[in-house]
Amino acid sequence: MTAVLLAASCGLSLQLRHRTDRPEASQASQVARVPHVSHASLGAGIRVRSGPLHFERIGNPARTVARDRHGTVVATFTDGARTAVLTGPGRTFAEPRTTGAKVVTKSWVRLLPKPWARGAERSGWFRTWLKSRLGSRDPDILATAFDYVAGAPARTTTAGVRYSGAARYTPDTAGDSARAGQGKSKRRTGSDFYDYLGIPYTFPDTVTRRPEKDRARSVDSSGYVRLVYGYRSGFPLNSRDSAAGSGLQRTPDAIAHERLGIPVIPLTDRRPAVIQQLQPGDLVFFRTRELPGKRIGHIGIYLGLDTADHPRFISSRKNAGGPTMGDKGGTARLDGEGYYAQGLRGARRL
Repeated sequence: MTAVLLAASCGLSLQLRHRTDRPEASQASQVARVPHVSHASLGAGIRVRSGPLHFERIGNPARTVARDRHGTVVATFTDGARTAVLTGPGRTFAEPRTTGAKVVTKSWVRLLPKPWARGAERSGWFRTWLKSRLGSRDPDILATAFDYVAGAPARTTTAGVRYSGAARYTPDTAGDSARAGQGKSKRRTGSDFYDYLGIPYTFPDTVTRRPEKDRARSVDSSGYVRLVYGYRSGFPLNSRDSAAGSGLQRTPDAIAHERLGIPVIPLTDRRPAVIQQLQPGDLVFFRTRELPGKRIGHIGIYLGLDTADHPRFISSRKNAGGPTMGDKGGTARLDGEGYYAQGLRGARRL
């Protein structure tokens, strides 16, 4: 049986293929099958339809994988990170207007209620969480990310707040023009998630940020990540760049240097030689021409390998006019000699 969800006329396709045969290994599964196994356990008797799950420890980075009775990896949990990758129904992410590439995946990226630690599979909270998430078709991080590409349908809360639908990149606003006329610099950062929403937002530190009307329905690259991971998915958010907070900071450079989650590709001033340790949902960081020095100027969300075996990501970009996995405004690949591939400097798993 095949269900196809189309995001208006943009040609975005999200196909869910529900199969009764043995599932193929997801991209996360393929990465997980490395020979650094330290132990295996039955994980406190957690069972799925195919039988009990077996949990194993694997390195680089340190993580726990859950296998079904066939030996197929059905979940991956990384020490110190809340993002987990579960194997579920197959999906195809595509954006035909901007690229011929497609990402076909069975990886579903979910947020754990707390960072993973070795042995957590024996915890009561985990048994409840996993049983409610395995096989679930509720929107995950990847599906939520595609709620903002061109042509994505608009959705509103009962209070009338539009929380999804096509987003644009930060525009030059009337407020910027007024500042320039007064000899002042433009607002230091671009549009954050509350600009997209068009409502004030009060952060845990009690700071309230108010949107600019001219920036409605817009997000810059880090505002987009904060919209997807934070506002929509519940990851804590800081009101600004501050190491004192416990949430996702405001700018790409601050997020790249903070201590949330784990660095799966340590941040350096050079393009990494190896990126195979990436899994869907990881945050990827780039140097850009617009930002001087060695600071990180752009951030995206890794999607996995496309059908041509190229590692592909999605981000909100100025030259593309907003969130995209396409090749307008720079090829959205981490390999090759494109602008973003050459600018890649690191990756973090929240």
